[in-house]
Amino acid sequence: MTGGDPPAAPGPFAHKIRSRHRDRLAVVYVRQSSPHQVAENRESADLQYQLRRRAVELGWPGPRVPVIDDDQGCSGLSIDNRPGFQRLLAEVSLGHVGIVFGREMSRLARSNRDWHQLLELCALFQVLLADADGVYDPRDVNDRLLLGLKGKYSVNPSRHSQRVRPPDPLSGRP
Repeated sequence: MTGGDPPAAPGPFAHKIRSRHRDRLAVVYVRQSSPHQVAENRESADLQYQLRRRAVELGWPGPRVPVIDDDQGCSGLSIDNRPGFQRLLAEVSLGHVGIVFGREMSRLARSNRDWHQLLELCALFQVLLADADGVYDPRDVNDRLLLGLKGKYSVNPSRHSQRVRPPDPLSGRP
């Protein structure tokens, strides 16, 4: 690091971030699912763009923290019409990325195939993933389990947010 860079912020995740990660880019991926969300939900976008500041606080120099926001207004159901996600995968595969920031891991992909492709590439190229809850190393068994659950949630978030109803004793059904 140069003299003008802030020192890495200590914290509960500092032990996961190594010099091999900081020697590469910290990519911030920003996406909202529809043009309506882009126009009406500026707070969400602002929160996602603030992840750039978090990367700097964790030790990356500002010029080494690109933001990929090419997929604004694009559904995460498929990689097909998401040039930003395709670019992210390419940068990870080329070994250019040390960490990927997303507001929620569920924003990165809404299909199991795309999510697990990202996880496999990140594990292979020793790339960390970070969201509002933490920093994850997909090579670590516990982090991989948690990332798998986050990915599972992302595939069908509405199903997981439904209230669990107690059995109805009058219906005869559990």
